Amino acid sequence: MEKIIGLIDAPFTPFYENGEVNLEPIGTYAKMLAKNGLKGVFINGSSGEGYMLTEKERMELAEEWMKVAPKDFKVIVHVGSCCVKASKMLAEHAQKIGAWGIGAMAPPFPKINRIEELVEYCEEIAASAPNLPFYYYHIPAFNGAFLPMVEFLKAVDGRIPNFAGIKYTYESIYEYNQCRLYKNGKFDMLHGQDETILPSLAMGGAQGGIGGTTNYNGINLVGIIDAWKAGDIEKARELQNFSQDVINVICHYRGNIVGGKRIMKLIGLDLGKNRIPFQNMTDEEEMRMKAELEAINFFDRCNKF
Repeated sequence: MEKIIGLIDAPFTPFYENGEVNLEPIGTYAKMLAKNGLKGVFINGSSGEGYMLTEKERMELAEEWMKVAPKDFKVIVHVGSCCVKASKMLAEHAQKIGAWGIGAMAPPFPKINRIEELVEYCEEIAASAPNLPFYYYHIPAFNGAFLPMVEFLKAVDGRIPNFAGIKYTYESIYEYNQCRLYKNGKFDMLHGQDETILPSLAMGGAQGGIGGTTNYNGINLVGIIDAWKAGDIEKARELQNFSQDVINVICHYRGNIVGGKRIMKLIGLDLGKNRIPFQNMTDEEEMRMKAELEAINFFDRCNKF
């Protein structure tokens, strides 16, 4: 099974002022991401407010991303849901429209606290799109599924034929690396924390990742990998530290889903507000965030159209 090389973006979902999904910016969005070195998108996940969307909206978004995706641009569809029947329908749809792959995080309700239940959940969904690689999206801060991922890999190994790997969005670089080393790198371990790309490269094997700040800072995050490959450790370190500076700013404004989405407006692509019950940024907060970004010279270094 093909492993992903490079960084995949987790895009925001554009909304009109009335809160309806806006498909119009997606073509421009896709071109901008590709121009800045991103290799694809992981749509309808946490950055995309996937759990705030109807199944119909999620399918329409998937169809639009497939329609506008540049050549060789991977479209991976997050199909996780609190309703497994909905997840299976979304997985079938993703396969039907020719998506590159699918993924699912554990549902936020009910909380999954045993590996067996998590495997059964993934097994049902993956079986609905047997021709597509399936990724488990490990983000326990979102859903409380603080389960050992090496044990999870052992449990799915040989049980889910199209299981590709894990999108690993958690703080334990040690566990991430142990998963990467499982059976000499059998599974595709996609790094999911933009703030620790360089340490994961240094441990010897991170090849691909899925990020959220790649939406507006992808050019620098891709630059970390390029500098590392070129042997320019000081450049890689500077880019990683700058990327952490950017993350420090968005942490003042409710993180990437809220603050990051507003940054897209500041760099020239207004994707609208977040859906309720997210607490949207005020105009005053936007001005303060812009000043903080200017103080670190962000707008001279961010993604370009």
